[in-house]
Amino acid sequence: MFKVLIAVDGSSCSERAVDTLVAHAAWFREAPEVHLLFVHAPLPVGGVQQHIDRKALENYYREEGEAQLAGAARRLADAGFAFQSHIHVGPAAEVIVRVADDLGCDLILMGTHGRGALPAALLGSVTRKVLHLSSRPVLLAK
Repeated sequence: MFKVLIAVDGSSCSERAVDTLVAHAAWFREAPEVHLLFVHAPLPVGGVQQHIDRKALENYYREEGEAQLAGAARRLADAGFAFQSHIHVGPAAEVIVRVADDLGCDLILMGTHGRGALPAALLGSVTRKVLHLSSRPVLLAK
């Protein structure tokens, strides 16, 4: 079965990545195995983490991740796609590539820009780094 990892961050570009999969479902002989991924930037290692309960921090990462995945999950469910959601913490590009490798994904699907990208930039920094690091095909939605 063909496996697709969709990296989402709540941006309009990542929403279009989900819409791209839905719009091109006919590309696949059978429904692909879809994995939604949200990568949360870690809090700085310094003073802040020392004063936050570990369980509270884990809950924050989970709740924020679920909120960011909600729109994409709704779009996929409405289109009849089965999917699994994943929430990770770390440097976004490296985590996206590692998760795609760990899951054995055949394709990484993501937006050209994330939430923090400058509109004038051709590609966002995370997208550019995923293209550099990944040995897997990457499909960009803009």
